[in-house]
Amino acid sequence: MEFAQIKELVALIDSTKVTELEIEQEGFKIRIRKEFSVQQSQTLPSYPQEMPAADVAPRTSAAPPVSSGLVEFVSPMVGTFYRAPAPDAPPYIQVGATIEEGQVLFIIEAMKMMNEIVAEGRGVVKEFLVENGQPVEYGQPVLLIEPLS
Repeated sequence: MEFAQIKELVALIDSTKVTELEIEQEGFKIRIRKEFSVQQSQTLPSYPQEMPAADVAPRTSAAPPVSSGLVEFVSPMVGTFYRAPAPDAPPYIQVGATIEEGQVLFIIEAMKMMNEIVAEGRGVVKEFLVENGQPVEYGQPVLLIEPLS
């Protein structure tokens, strides 16, 4: 890994809520950890906060607005969204699927690294808000999920 790539990784970590990143490839291992003071530290909810339909940006598709009880699962980083581990592989999840905590939902490719994004709780997938191969921003809504207890 080149110094410029490491520098980009540090900048990426610094600009997101990700607190630690570890990469190992071909005998090279790097760990980047972001420390917080007590004032900056916070506990994140299992899913992002539910948003009223009026606060959701309009979509170009005929998809219904966020209804009561649905939450938006947002991208934890900037990158390219992929529903499957490979172009010829089936998607990790489909609309209507019940997901479990720790289950892989999709991949975000960032800096030629494939990052598996996992569920933070149980729920039912109601809608994908981005297309396969589409670039996503940090915090951009990707899925609508109906949480399950």
